[in-house]
Amino acid sequence: PRLGFSKKFNNDREFRDNLRSAIRQDIFDTTPFYSNLSEKAASILLLPDSSLEGSWRISTGQDGDIRMKRTTQVLHDAFQTVAADDDDIQIPTGDDLFRAIGRLCGETTASTHFIDIFGVQDRSINHSWHLDAGCSPGNCRTVLWGFPPEDNYNGCGVFSHIVPLSKECLAPEDHNRMEPVLFDGTVPDEYIVRPIYGEGKELLLYRDIDVLHSAPDVAYRTSIMRFM
Repeated sequence: PRLGFSKKFNNDREFRDNLRSAIRQDIFDTTPFYSNLSEKAASILLLPDSSLEGSWRISTGQDGDIRMKRTTQVLHDAFQTVAADDDDIQIPTGDDLFRAIGRLCGETTASTHFIDIFGVQDRSINHSWHLDAGCSPGNCRTVLWGFPPEDNYNGCGVFSHIVPLSKECLAPEDHNRMEPVLFDGTVPDEYIVRPIYGEGKELLLYRDIDVLHSAPDVAYRTSIMRFM
């Protein structure tokens, strides 16, 4: 709280955009799958209106070996003045940031999958209710980190809409954990929860087996980052 991360994140679009871009570049640079992409393919994947995935896992490396280098620099640039005025404030590295979110997922049983989702923006779409995996081993959780499209935003459209279930919904044992479980049909409106985004409410957490979810009625966001 003393760092003022939530306030900075919500009232400074340039910081949000720089942070998102840095996270995406760091994930891209440290994901082996992308190393053989052509320069053209890489440039397209890194466009801000493209979704990008990888792993949020931060390995324990040598002292000073930072994975999220660009993210670390963005955080330093944004908070160096605050830290200079208070000796007790330490600016987190990008690795610290990802470890903190990873702990919310569950470090030992989470899949460590990360994706920055762009998706359809600013127009109404039909809901597509699903589970992302249909399993939550060790009670691991999904964490959604919303990036709002404007400063000081408070409202719907950033987070996915969800339908709380009366009991756990598990995929078959032979189901691939990285494939969604799709559900047909519509859900009566009174059962749909439309989470509100706002300062201090940048994250949404749930177990995958406890809710159906779908893109919002109308997405109003820069993107949503999903940690599993």
